[in-house]
Amino acid sequence: AVVNTNATPYLATAGTGDVLAGFIVGLMAQGMPAFAAACAGAWFHGACGSAFGPGLIAEDIADQLPEILSKTLKA
Repeated sequence: AVVNTNATPYLATAGTGDVLAGFIVGLMAQGMPAFAAACAGAWFHGACGSAFGPGLIAEDIADQLPEILSKTLKA
């Protein structure tokens, strides 16, 4: 089991779960195993939500992803 601790209450808005599903399916489509894709998708989803902050709508999550990916891959 894995516990994701980087989620934020800003993600509690309409459509954010659809974005999360898109992250996960996108990773699986590239060959990542389902469990790993779910873990990575949940982490990136939370990181994007935290980066945006209050007032987030689902569309904002995807807009944050390129910057979050870049920062994560450089670390």
